[in-house]
Amino acid sequence: MTGSEERRAAVFAFMSWKKTGRFVKEFLPKGDSRAFVQDLAYMMVRRMKTLRYCLGKLLKTWPLGEAEALLYAGAAQILFMPDVPDYAAVSETVSAAAGCGRSTKGFVNAVLRGLLRRRDAIVAQLNDAGPDVVESFPRKLYIRWLGRFGEEGALELMRWHNVPAETFIAASDGSFRRLERAVRVEDVAGYGEGKFIVQDPGTATAVELVAPREGERILDLCAAPGGKTAQMAWRGAKVTACEVNEKRRETLAGTVSRLGLDVAIVSSPDEAAQGACDKVLVDAPCSNTGVLRRRPEARWSWSGEKMKALAATQAEILDRAAPLVKKGGAIVYSTCSNEPEENSLQVESFLARHPGFELEDERENVPHVSRTDGAYAARIKRK
Repeated sequence: MTGSEERRAAVFAFMSWKKTGRFVKEFLPKGDSRAFVQDLAYMMVRRMKTLRYCLGKLLKTWPLGEAEALLYAGAAQILFMPDVPDYAAVSETVSAAAGCGRSTKGFVNAVLRGLLRRRDAIVAQLNDAGPDVVESFPRKLYIRWLGRFGEEGALELMRWHNVPAETFIAASDGSFRRLERAVRVEDVAGYGEGKFIVQDPGTATAVELVAPREGERILDLCAAPGGKTAQMAWRGAKVTACEVNEKRRETLAGTVSRLGLDVAIVSSPDEAAQGACDKVLVDAPCSNTGVLRRRPEARWSWSGEKMKALAATQAEILDRAAPLVKKGGAIVYSTCSNEPEENSLQVESFLARHPGFELEDERENVPHVSRTDGAYAARIKRK
């Protein structure tokens, strides 16, 4: 891809996300240009609130559609991608606007050059706009974290989530290794032979609480994409992996096949015998607030109402898991959220509904403290 083609690809991914609400990564190109396109598209999404504030200082009327996305692309490079020279940020983005008509191309050129001229003054104004604008987060989420972590902690947490995520691979011995930037996972020795999975060290918490042993019968109740399934199977457990979503189940099957695992895949927890499992892992769907650096889109879809709906789903899954565990066995409940309603309060509610269970252990990784992805896990024993 040429420079302008890369910018157009990032604009396409950004616009597709806004239109569909799906993950940006689904719209990224394959090949050598993917790294830059991903960096730019993610920066546009991640810094959208800040970019809108800064661009708003130059506009009387806010543009729509592709013109808006092109301005975000150019401004993201100018303000947040120092490795991109200013001339390239403007010229290549303007060239990317060529198919939109002469007026759009001229408009994008004028605004981006205006941003270059007034950059210092606009950035100075930005610093007085409030932490949620400076760090580009929904105000309600910032206020929530402010109450929980304090001003300094909330700021550190937002800044953590604004740093592009590193890629880690996990081997069958439980070790993790960070990959260098722009290295394709498929090009790493051992990928085709199933020697590793892509997984952040923060995910290890849940597997540690499961503590899988040779021969144990373990049900992974929300298994896709299969990383935790693999970790448990590698330790000799007899794992059944459940995934109700057909598309995600295909992804799970691909992981199991590549790794050569002896894992049964089912589409419903009803296919597991009641009271037969030594352990059940419930890696529940959640608001993703612990992994916002990997899923920058999730910050903009977060709301108290959506989290409440997710909490209801989590409770339903936990209730379905309860009869599947034999006496003396355990449920390990985990999320990649850092919100109490999805974590400790969810477990408290479960224990109130199921007096035959008791909390054995509980752990949480808060990213700006653990320096890993955010995660929560609790081990709940059946008496």
